[in-house]
Amino acid sequence: MEGFYQCEANYVPLSPISFLQRAAFVYEKSPSIIYNDIIYTWKETRDRCVKLASALSILGLKTGQIVATFVPNTPAHYELQFGIPMAGAIISALNTSLDPQSLATTLQQLQPKIIFVDHKYIQTVTQAIKLLSVEQQTPSQLVTIGGMNGAIMPSNALDYNELLSLGKPDFKIIHPNDECDPISINFTSGSTGKPKGVIYSHRAAYLNALAVIFRYEMKKMPVFLWTVDMFRCNGWCFPWAMAALGGTSVCLREVTAKVIFDSMLIHKVTHLCGPPTILEKIVSFKGDEQCVIPTRVDVIVAGVLPPLDVISKVQKLGFNLHHGYGMSEALGPMTDRSLRASDEKQNYNDDERVKIRCREGTHGILMEEVDVKNPVTMTSVPSDGKTIGEIMFRGNVVMSGYLKNMEVTQSALKGGWYRTGDIGVRNPNGDIEMKDRALDSIIIKGEIVSSMEIERVIRSHPFVKEVAVVGKPDSVVGVTPCAFVALKDECGLSSNDVIRFCEEKLLPLIMVPINVSFGDLPMNSTGKVLKFVLREKAKAIGSINGH
Repeated sequence: MEGFYQCEANYVPLSPISFLQRAAFVYEKSPSIIYNDIIYTWKETRDRCVKLASALSILGLKTGQIVATFVPNTPAHYELQFGIPMAGAIISALNTSLDPQSLATTLQQLQPKIIFVDHKYIQTVTQAIKLLSVEQQTPSQLVTIGGMNGAIMPSNALDYNELLSLGKPDFKIIHPNDECDPISINFTSGSTGKPKGVIYSHRAAYLNALAVIFRYEMKKMPVFLWTVDMFRCNGWCFPWAMAALGGTSVCLREVTAKVIFDSMLIHKVTHLCGPPTILEKIVSFKGDEQCVIPTRVDVIVAGVLPPLDVISKVQKLGFNLHHGYGMSEALGPMTDRSLRASDEKQNYNDDERVKIRCREGTHGILMEEVDVKNPVTMTSVPSDGKTIGEIMFRGNVVMSGYLKNMEVTQSALKGGWYRTGDIGVRNPNGDIEMKDRALDSIIIKGEIVSSMEIERVIRSHPFVKEVAVVGKPDSVVGVTPCAFVALKDECGLSSNDVIRFCEEKLLPLIMVPINVSFGDLPMNSTGKVLKFVLREKAKAIGSINGH
């Protein structure tokens, strides 16, 4: 078009690091971070991040190189979410629950130039480095955070504060030349196989930070309690969203119910999020502080919801609940359903309430489309709540690919949609409802049986702590449901008790487990059940005849 002219005046590559620059100007003296007795303002946080970026450049860090972190939710980790990209590098925040062998495998793939490690995990990291292949050309520079508490400092390690002191306050921040350049690498949980490194771009991170603000109706200067790990999708992009709004981050090393209630009363917390187990922590607290909270606190959880009574108790305390559905490839939760206490007034029975709550809700404003499709024909399934398809999505807040794995990347993004591997339905009102992971679904006589629906019923038993259902080979019908149940302390159930409970809940006969096994469930480092391990166990279990 005549007159169209794109230049630096009207086009700047999108990057969430710009939020920090603005926060330091607009919210200069407002608190950015609270951690025990430490309080930083936005100007101080910006200055520390600039000095951090400068110090990294002095260490020889080049644009596009990777920096790994093995750090809990402390102020340093928040600063690293900005300081590393401001040096032109890529941050990879790693799960602090990894054992040395798993960490070594991850580091071998990343080949980070620098590793930041909290003093609590120095032994894990040093053991992992010893396990690394001798093929690694140059060892990573270690930077330790916090007092060593008697631990031996590696000979080549630097102290975080000493590193900051090297930085120059007038360092020129390195902005991306292309907004599609990578800003971070986040690893999947590995619950269905080997963890994959998911690449986020500056553009996607910027847009998703804004999407978070819209999704949870966040206003200026919120107070965010760090109950979700920053290694989970860069803290679901909340570090960057908080800078955009000039909010306050209350950092935590350990998450307990008492800390949650104390923080709400002392700091007037407005938002917190994490896995659904955080709801069980809240209702388990017996202290005097567990009372109806005086202000609105939004709690965002993503994953399988706990039983109805837990949700109801949290709501009665005054929390406003949101249930999200997402994954690393979507930069965290991508859909949201507000679980409003007012829904209790609707004429639903308990089972109907649970089913409605398990729907995945509406996709965020910056996720272009979420659909349920036939994975072969790529046509949308009818909105009848019955027809099974694969959940897929596309948009500007989708990963750029898997690190060093182009074949899997192209397969996942085939046809212009990200293929989740989750099967589900679309309900008449348009909401999608996840039924199962495709790998975990049980096919009996040609019918797809959702292991998640069976688990939901069994989990509602007051004696059940956790449950996982897998398919077990059967000589008669081919496959039958097999339940693995972890019971609450000092509770007892028999196999027949569980089977009878499923029948009383009117679970279709085809979905009632034939076998029930009790004991702890195998979990990965992120707390997800390893169903591929249970499928092997199920093969060794003898059938119960006559059911």
